[in-house]
Amino acid sequence: MNGWLLSRPLTAYSLLHMPFQQTGIPDLLIYEPKVFGDHRGYFFESYNASTFSAEGIEYKFVQDNQARSTYGVLRGLHYQLEPYAQTKLVRVLEGSIIDAVVDIRKGSPTYGKSFAIELSASNKLQLLVPKGFAHGYAVISETAEVMYKCDNFYHKGSEGGIIYNDPALGIDWGINLDDAVVSDKDLILPTLAEIQHNFIFNS
Repeated sequence: MNGWLLSRPLTAYSLLHMPFQQTGIPDLLIYEPKVFGDHRGYFFESYNASTFSAEGIEYKFVQDNQARSTYGVLRGLHYQLEPYAQTKLVRVLEGSIIDAVVDIRKGSPTYGKSFAIELSASNKLQLLVPKGFAHGYAVISETAEVMYKCDNFYHKGSEGGIIYNDPALGIDWGINLDDAVVSDKDLILPTLAEIQHNFIFNS
C-alpha cells in the first residue's frame, strides 16, 4: 500500500505546542492551533497569518468553502490544474472526517503517495494541502461540517481528479466503500496512472 493514516497528533508534539507537524510528504503539513480552555469553554485562533509566516509558510487565502455532509459521503479526489491550482487549509467545524491527499507533483520523491488523517471538531487539527495534490474526504460521523481556505479561486475549466478507490493509492477512508455516497462526477474519475496534469515538484 502507498498510503498511510494518522488519526491523532503525537503526544510530544501536543505538549510542546509546536504549530506544525511533518507528514513524511514534502510541503504537506498538519497544523494544530493552541487551544485555551476553561470552565466557560474554549478559544483558539483557527488561522493567523503571522503564525504561518514565522515558519516560512506564506499563502494569501482568497476563498473560504464550507460543506455539510452525512455519514458515508465521500468527496474527491479533486484538484485544479495550473495556473488555477489551489493550496487548501482544511478543518472540521462539526463531526469527523478522514481527509486524504495524493502527491501528484512530477519529480516529487513521494509522487503517487497518499496520506490520510482524521480531522474532527474535537481534535481541531488542520491539514495544509499545497498545490500539486489531489484532495478528498469521507465523513465518518453522523454528520460533518468541513471548511477549507483556498489561495486561488474556483475555476471549473481546470478541474481534475482521481477515482477514490484506485487500488494503487491504498487509501483507508474509514468507511465501507460499498456504502460510500459519491457524486456521479466523482464515480467516473480516472486512476492515478491515467490522469493528465501539469504539476512539477520544486524542491
